[in-house]
Amino acid sequence: MVAGLDVSELLQLALLLVVVGALSGFLAGVFGIGGGAILVPVFFECFRLAGVPLEVRMPLCVGTSLAIIIPTSIRSFRAHYARGAVDMRVLRAWWLPVLVGVLAATVAARYAPERLFRIVFVTVAWFAAARLLLGRETWKLGDDLPQGPLMRIYGFLVGLLATLMGVGGGLFANLVMTFYGRPIHQGVATSSALAVLVSIPGALGYVYAGWPVAAHYPDVLALQSPFAIGYVSLIGAVLAMPTSLLTAPLGVRVAHAMSKTTLERAYGSYLFIAGARFVISLL
Repeated sequence: MVAGLDVSELLQLALLLVVVGALSGFLAGVFGIGGGAILVPVFFECFRLAGVPLEVRMPLCVGTSLAIIIPTSIRSFRAHYARGAVDMRVLRAWWLPVLVGVLAATVAARYAPERLFRIVFVTVAWFAAARLLLGRETWKLGDDLPQGPLMRIYGFLVGLLATLMGVGGGLFANLVMTFYGRPIHQGVATSSALAVLVSIPGALGYVYAGWPVAAHYPDVLALQSPFAIGYVSLIGAVLAMPTSLLTAPLGVRVAHAMSKTTLERAYGSYLFIAGARFVISLL
């Protein structure tokens, strides 16, 4: 028995993480979200079975997701960039405020209640789903992205919300860009680049934020070294990361083959389902 699970149950969990890694890499390519919107809900269930207490479970899910997103988002970004779909002007305007938002979120991860992470996930995911599923072409904030302070505020929110949700930046960035009339394919491609900016400092920040956790829960094996470092589960990352790298380029090809309407409906439906899982846990 390990963490209250027998060998067959551990093998089933390991297989689940391998499969989920493949699916997350595919979605990283399709939606530019780094794959975190599927990793976080699945990790939540896996860590529950492994006996991780509720009060630290969600930060562990988010930190592990961000660690896996690092190589996945790099590969996804390179594939989108090769197709000329990434808006480099947006990246130049957002890179610094995004990093400031990531820093603010990692500080919050150390002190904020666990419930906050689930509330943020549901709120942003369902707002984006409503925009994609119910929105019309006339639902715009402007004809093009703004300049100056408002653009920097958007960048800060991208970094903050992405790091609290563990989704790599794509969700909120995509939402902002489509509200300003940008094509969703461009939003997806640019979001994949933002996922790189978010995931590297974000994962390091969750290692720092969760550093004292192992000492507070000495009986929880999943939180102890070498199984985890802070709020990053090394076991989860090792199992899910390889297959996510293999499937990310495939997701990019699928995204560019889909029509605008099909991509929006698929993205919105997925976000609604992912958010529903955390609504159930909050209730």
